Amino acid sequence: MARKATITKEVILDAALKMLIRDGYSEVNIKTLSAEIGCSTQPLVWHFENMDGLRNELAKYAREYAQNKISSLASECPDPFERIGRAYVKMAIEEPNLFKYLYLGESPLEYPYSIDEIAKDKKNQELVRAVAEDLELTKDQTIRCIQNTVIYTHGIATLVATGIFTGTEEELMDRVKYVLRGLVNQEKRQ
Repeated sequence: MARKATITKEVILDAALKMLIRDGYSEVNIKTLSAEIGCSTQPLVWHFENMDGLRNELAKYAREYAQNKISSLASECPDPFERIGRAYVKMAIEEPNLFKYLYLGESPLEYPYSIDEIAKDKKNQELVRAVAEDLELTKDQTIRCIQNTVIYTHGIATLVATGIFTGTEEELMDRVKYVLRGLVNQEKRQ
């Protein structure tokens, strides 16, 4: 009879994600991760074969975690347009190592989409519709606003996650709100 695995793949991925968020991606390796879990390296090798296998699974796991977190953070803001930028920046404030990993090239996975695909993605169509209705913009105007919001908030989030910009969360969110309103006003003038 085969021995039952006591250290599951999910336990390993949870610990790896915790380490990534707390210590940064460069600190996650087979030895440090097995020490974090309190086991030998054998369960990690058994589940993932090698560090490359672990890295790829961690990247998918981290991306899913971030998508859920951004959705959760977005629900805190009643304005559907402002919600886009605020959630992204807030993730960089709360979990800068995760932001750097997913959005600044540390992850072995490619970035999940291009700037043109963001607002056109089928999953985002309800958001586009809600923002267009709320702001009284056309679909094309809304898509441009969303794309520009992503560009702007990615810049702020990058500055925050890398420690270059150190304002309070309230200051950062005020800047996001100010620029987002400017984007909307620009579209309405055209």
